[in-house]
Amino acid sequence: MKTAIVYYSMSGNTKMVAEIIAKELSADLIEIKPVKDYPDKGARKFIWGGMKAVMGEKPQLNPYEFNGDYDRIIFATPVWASSFTPPIRTFIDENRAALKGKRFAVCVCYAGGGAEKAIDKLAKFLGIEHFDAQLILVDPKDQPSQENEEKIQAFCGKLNQA
Repeated sequence: MKTAIVYYSMSGNTKMVAEIIAKELSADLIEIKPVKDYPDKGARKFIWGGMKAVMGEKPQLNPYEFNGDYDRIIFATPVWASSFTPPIRTFIDENRAALKGKRFAVCVCYAGGGAEKAIDKLAKFLGIEHFDAQLILVDPKDQPSQENEEKIQAFCGKLNQA
């Protein structure tokens, strides 16, 4: 099954996990970045990012390559204010036609909470009832653990069986 991992990462946690999953699944990595970066330090990081996620912002993205020639798409995103990030929202809107009929999985990284809500919101935004697999990790780059490694392997194993 030809797989792409579409991800946005601010602090590197999501990027690290996306790279591990890509290697395990022989998947293509598609990093998306907004033209205008979000604040990445202090209180502004949480207030600004959370507000943009809650408001459903769709920022303009830097150019990326996605031809839609995939069977499965894995979305990897941090959790902001119990939601997925605005760059992922933009990507989905820009590629709705190419995403039709695909299978989906999701990986979210967070430090605070709201991961399940973020996954539910992403499924609803995609117009699907469930993901083939989902992975929830707490700061995997900043707080590495054997448990996180096992969760990543289980996620990849489930997708390899699909």
